[in-house]
Amino acid sequence: MIKDIPIKKVVLKNNCPECFNNEGLNLTFKQKFIENSFYKSIARDVSYDIDCNICNTIIYPERWTDDIERVFNYQQKAFTPRPASYSLKRMSWVFIFISVLLIFSVILLFLLRA
Repeated sequence: MIKDIPIKKVVLKNNCPECFNNEGLNLTFKQKFIENSFYKSIARDVSYDIDCNICNTIIYPERWTDDIERVFNYQQKAFTPRPASYSLKRMSWVFIFISVLLIFSVILLFLLRA
């Protein structure tokens, strides 16, 4: 399962380009989280979106004003993403242990026959 987890949410005091309200803009930084039955990891990929709570629209970069652009650049410089990580789950360790045990037993079997 791959999903984006929100890391930081900032309330912006800029005017929304759609409804012109200055209290509804939110900037959200998200990082990709990957999880399956063998491992889980946080990727380096950082995504962002700006949405307005008043008019319930996503503000795409083409619609950003110069003020929104300046605030975004500042927040992007101030944002520190989580470090990329990778950890194996129990199922992976069991699979690795059984594989090593199987390889060791096959090698031991060939050495005893020789």
